[in-house]
Amino acid sequence: MAKLKALLLTEGYHGMISQVEGLAKALKAEFQHKIVRLNLMWNYIPPKLTPISKIILKDNNYINNDDTFDLVISCGRKSVVPSIILKKKNDKIFTIHIQDPKVSFKNFDLIVAPEHDNLVGENVISSKGAIHYITKDEIEKANSYLSDKINNKKIVSLILGGPNKYYNFSNEELTKIFNKVRSNFISIGYKIIIIPSMRTPKNIIEKAKNYFNKNQIIVLDVDKKAYLSALNLADHIVVTCDSTSMISEAAITGKPIYVAQMPSIKSNQRFKEFFNLFESLKIIKNLDSSVESWNYEKLDETNRISGYIKDKIKDHDFS
Repeated sequence: MAKLKALLLTEGYHGMISQVEGLAKALKAEFQHKIVRLNLMWNYIPPKLTPISKIILKDNNYINNDDTFDLVISCGRKSVVPSIILKKKNDKIFTIHIQDPKVSFKNFDLIVAPEHDNLVGENVISSKGAIHYITKDEIEKANSYLSDKINNKKIVSLILGGPNKYYNFSNEELTKIFNKVRSNFISIGYKIIIIPSMRTPKNIIEKAKNYFNKNQIIVLDVDKKAYLSALNLADHIVVTCDSTSMISEAAITGKPIYVAQMPSIKSNQRFKEFFNLFESLKIIKNLDSSVESWNYEKLDETNRISGYIKDKIKDHDFS
């Protein structure tokens, strides 16, 4: 089969980008990424109440280029309608939506959703946690990126998320997390690498810098190579509880992951089920625990899911 060409549709958030690009790379597809922007009022309307029309899109030029790609891989609420439009225009396109589209699953060839979403359907594939764009090879190759800056036998990498509708990252809660990292790791000789994400505000990065002082290497901006290197060098990984994507990415290392929990602004059953699943798989423990070392099978759901999809599309008529 010739190399497939894919259009990736997201809202531009790290977790979404990681999932669509990770799947496209695992499928060995050439891809272009389009961030979907809706005209004002449609940002507040759920997909099931949105017209299947390009009038809702701020930029709809890619809708007219449906003959230039074979796959559409979409993720996020705003990407649902343009994916459906493209499929209706050209039914040769194979469409894959990641996460719950909140519309009939029949609008897509496949749905990829994590187990904790509890989606069931003939065309639904379930993953353990989120699929993502981190690979084992990339992590190994990135080792030297930060290794020259750190001379310590024991390393803990702290991966910081940021405020969302479930967690507000108050100063009080951040201080509690930093205190736990200091008492659990720094006090017994660990050096800390601090990695921000796209959602980490500058004031949180500055707080971490001031708090850990000389005991840390802090990456001030989003830097994928630094992120990969931190995953490679770490003996233990601490990830804030706001991102199932970052926890899933860290799980490809097979290293002990501590989740820094915070009180949630509102209840989210999906988060609870995700944490329960990863605890049952022996991947995570809460940061409250004392420092332990444990092993688990490296979680590489992106490659497992892509293998299933390859079998599905090998007989698809793209001509």
